[in-house]
Amino acid sequence: MPRSVPTQDRSGRLPDAMSQLPKQPSEGPVPTSADVARLAGVSRATVSYVLNNNSTVRISDPTRRRVREAAGELGYVPHAAARSLRAGHTRMVLLPTGNHPAGPLHHHFFHELESGLRSLDYTVVQHGSLGLDAEEAARAWAELRPVAVVAPGGIALTPQGIAVLRRSGARAVITLGPQPVDGAHALVMDEREVGSCATTHLLERGRRRIGVVMPEERGVGVFAEPRLAGARRAAAGSGARIEPLPLRYEEEPAAALAARWRTLGLDAVFAYNDDYAMLLMRALQDAGIDVPGETAVVGAGDLMLGRLLRPRLSSVRMELATAQPLADLVDRLVRNPGGEPERHDLLSARVIPRESS
Repeated sequence: MPRSVPTQDRSGRLPDAMSQLPKQPSEGPVPTSADVARLAGVSRATVSYVLNNNSTVRISDPTRRRVREAAGELGYVPHAAARSLRAGHTRMVLLPTGNHPAGPLHHHFFHELESGLRSLDYTVVQHGSLGLDAEEAARAWAELRPVAVVAPGGIALTPQGIAVLRRSGARAVITLGPQPVDGAHALVMDEREVGSCATTHLLERGRRRIGVVMPEERGVGVFAEPRLAGARRAAAGSGARIEPLPLRYEEEPAAALAARWRTLGLDAVFAYNDDYAMLLMRALQDAGIDVPGETAVVGAGDLMLGRLLRPRLSSVRMELATAQPLADLVDRLVRNPGGEPERHDLLSARVIPRESS
């Protein structure tokens, strides 16, 4: 079917292209809480109490249901900025993004935290914070007026930054990482336990010359250094040698390390995590190094893929060990600001021995 072509009008001009578009229905005014109150037959204060989940005022279930139905019918949602101005903060919990291991444990941690906070009527927002220094990050977070911040260990947080956040209305500032920060609540994931578990396992298998892979990727040192410290702690007094092995996550550097492996005189390696373990184990096998005969290999993270290798990969399994759900912990800290900083140790670790060690 031939395509129609716009014709000229009497003046010889083509019609305005916009006039050829179908007319869009005009939208009505933005609904307000007063509109909801009129439709539900209640006061604006009642609307505010219901939609903000204020539990300090007793409102019957039928009234709450009527308010919510009216809000749904009108398409009304509370104005977050206005609500934060009244309260001095939002119901927002900020989760800055940074360099942290992308293994199952951390995925589980963030999934559990986010879903739990949403069930408690918090809004969870992730903030891109890569490239910001400690002071810039704190100011950027404070601009959003969060009620709480859970900062991962890959992002620096200083006592000065904590003070900025508190002055902006943050009722709880929480760090997640290997070490606490003065003035903040701490969810401590002591990565030394990972290196200690792996090394203890290798020592029990009779290995005494143990390499520890140290990733060269930027930002990973905050996790790798404690794992190395844990390996050294486990080996102290045993007469075993711990040898740090810098490595990029690429095939060529792994092959180069494997090519000089016998000159290093190592009989085992803790490879930081399963990804590095699989990379290095393949390179060792390609270089003719028998695993585990000449060299035992242990990773961390207990990935499914490691169990499918031959030999199957021994790995440190890490789990969260908390006395209460993470979201409930954050909620309690928000509702009770001003207390002494709390420390909660989250990480439990154990080796799952398989054929590679």
